[in-house]
Amino acid sequence: MKNIRVSVDEETLRLLRIKAAEAGSTVPALVRQFLVSLTRGKAGLDEFDRLERLQTHTLGNYVAKSAGA
Repeated sequence: MKNIRVSVDEETLRLLRIKAAEAGSTVPALVRQFLVSLTRGKAGLDEFDRLERLQTHTLGNYVAKSAGA
């Protein structure tokens, strides 16, 4: 198995740690699962789209809360 290095902003890492904890998993395990599913064709692309929508929604909520909405 090969190792890779990925850079993300602090907020993304914080949210990813929360998601991993909720799933009873780890950040590396979630990233590995995502990358494996991404390479498996349409199912991977569907998962990528789902995660991208989740990220947009989560960041939107974070910005709204930060703005006092």
